Amino acid sequence: MLHVGLDLSRKRVDVCLISDQGELIAHFPVPADRDGLYGLTRRVAVYEEPVRGVVESMNGARFVHDELVGHGWEVLIADAQKVKGLAPLACKTDKVDARVLAELSFRDLVPAIWLPTPELRREREISRWRLHLVKHRSILKNRVHSTLIAFGHQVPMADLFGLAGRQLLHGLDIPEPWRGHADASVGLIDDLDRRIGQIEKELRRSGADHRYLPLLLTVPGIGWITGFTIASEIGDINRFSSPVKLTGYTGLCPRVKQSGEMDQRGPVSKHGPRYLRWGLMEAAIAASSHPLYKERYQRTKRRLGRQRGAKVAQIELARKLTEAIWYMLTRNQPFKPFAPAGALFRLTA
Repeated sequence: MLHVGLDLSRKRVDVCLISDQGELIAHFPVPADRDGLYGLTRRVAVYEEPVRGVVESMNGARFVHDELVGHGWEVLIADAQKVKGLAPLACKTDKVDARVLAELSFRDLVPAIWLPTPELRREREISRWRLHLVKHRSILKNRVHSTLIAFGHQVPMADLFGLAGRQLLHGLDIPEPWRGHADASVGLIDDLDRRIGQIEKELRRSGADHRYLPLLLTVPGIGWITGFTIASEIGDINRFSSPVKLTGYTGLCPRVKQSGEMDQRGPVSKHGPRYLRWGLMEAAIAASSHPLYKERYQRTKRRLGRQRGAKVAQIELARKLTEAIWYMLTRNQPFKPFAPAGALFRLTA
């Protein structure tokens, strides 16, 4: 077998080719496009041996993976952070990085990541695009509110962008160019509302037959949109051997630094997909007012104080929801807590 390290950059791929005995065969760059990758496969095909390629996880890595797999290669995508831990380098260049990836393949030490199917990628893209639009809508709304505050206007209603709020906004005395900017922001908000609504309709249609969504909807705090986002980001629950593994994947666990008797706990690690964290935090915020969770949430909030209590309580609740979701999806059963107060987050067997 030939082992090929692929260091991907914006315009090219640095290629390192070594034999099954660990000997360097060739080192060369190719263009990082479809034609360049096809030329790479033709160049390597002259050796008439099976090929394993390794590329680090980054934007564009899946394109490289799909193209080379289509030409008969075995391709692994390596976790970039774990590669640094396995092979710390004093001299880091594209050529050296490609050689490191080839060596990891030769020694069977590639920290390969799990790849979602094309259908799952499509589901993720739809939910992530909706979150992207929602973020921009929030930015525009905050900008309009800050404009009103800058000119001393108070908003007596809860929703400035409802019917009564728009009438108030239209009648306020705001000088140019702020008036034009506020009107333009409202127009963009309307357009984003329309696009977000279309995406939500599509999510409902595509999520109707999702195997995880009916179970997730039984969890207090999880609705259609949040449930679809969580389901698409988790992918296959069987790749997580325990609830601890799934919780660690979410990035909601605190950083830990231990040495001897020293045990320091920092903020959450935020490793893993941020969209999954968003979905779980949204679910935790909604569930914090549910009778099953309200007492626990308020108790944690009071214990930690006003400054950080609410945020930490939400994160702790999100972790408990994550553990419950693992049990639900692995056992294929809906959410059903035990009656005792101390077991609110466990599921019946």
